[in-house]
Amino acid sequence: MAEKTPKMSQDKKRKKIRKILLTILFVGFSAGVIIATAVNEFSNTENAAELATVKLNWWFLIPATLCFMVMITLEFWKYALMILKSTKPGTFTKKEAWKVGWRTVMIGRYYDRITPAAVGGQPAQIVNLRKTGKIPTGLTTAIPIFSMISGQITFIVIAIPCFIAGTFMVASPVLMTTAWIGLLFYAFWPIMVVGTAFSSKFTARVINIFVKFLAAIRIVKNKGSAIKKVEEEVEEYASNVKLIAKSREVMAKVMVMSFFSNLLITLVPFFVLIAFGGNIDFMECFVLSMAIQSAVYYVPTPGNSGVAEGTFYVVFSRLSTGYVFWAMLVWRLFSYYIYIIVGPIVYLIMHIEKKREASESKKLKEGKNDHQK
Repeated sequence: MAEKTPKMSQDKKRKKIRKILLTILFVGFSAGVIIATAVNEFSNTENAAELATVKLNWWFLIPATLCFMVMITLEFWKYALMILKSTKPGTFTKKEAWKVGWRTVMIGRYYDRITPAAVGGQPAQIVNLRKTGKIPTGLTTAIPIFSMISGQITFIVIAIPCFIAGTFMVASPVLMTTAWIGLLFYAFWPIMVVGTAFSSKFTARVINIFVKFLAAIRIVKNKGSAIKKVEEEVEEYASNVKLIAKSREVMAKVMVMSFFSNLLITLVPFFVLIAFGGNIDFMECFVLSMAIQSAVYYVPTPGNSGVAEGTFYVVFSRLSTGYVFWAMLVWRLFSYYIYIIVGPIVYLIMHIEKKREASESKKLKEGKNDHQK
């Protein structure tokens, strides 16, 4: 035993050093993402007005902030509700469910913003839910997936009437065309999941058509393997979603929360625009904001960086040239920067709590050993 102790001590030191290095890399990477994105999006400041000269109707930023806060609270509530209702009674207290819920949401949003095409959010959420050790494996996958599907379905419900109106209201046919294409991508997973629940043959046909279309425009190279992969993923999504959908009450509440969540975040650009002295009809701004969210959905850049700014210029171009920069900066704070700033903070909090728990556990064991002696 005496010979093993130094080796064990060295292993612990190596693990500790590795953890410190990984933490430094993680924080450095997050800071790098923020700096690189900011430089990319806002490097052209020649036409930006001096901040001291900007006349801001700041009170309009209050409803913008409230819309964001209520939206993100609904997302936290949605996860807490699914955790409480899908696990055995007494597994989580309401406070614990909220704690797991808000952390899972912020971690997911963080990875959505730093990974191409927002592919990292759900895997990160699944890992975080599994770390609780209290949620069955199937549910750790089902909860993020159902949250995504509910968000997509309610987005489509809001978007379709908006886009029909936008065809007559919005001057840019290119934007509306790309918005409709984006909506097809939005609709793909919900249609496949619902279709699988009723008819696997219908789902297989739609997948074949969709993959053939992607192959025709040279996005997909191997049709056979792509079809097989999509069919497997759809089957997994459908089986997981059924776990949550067993409770109609939970399903209905999650859908309602997703609906208002989509609605509220789409209101933010209007209030930001008015705060900087813009003049735009409410419905026109709402339709434009929905169209842009849809148009950039399938863009494979982290957080739709670059493209989102280019397309949202359609909304903010109503401002005088010098104010566009500052309005875009405020809007990106709500839609992007807040998540890549808070994400690492969440991990830091979790790391501190883990160390505290380990320290308390060690003290408890030492106290038991002293008592036994």
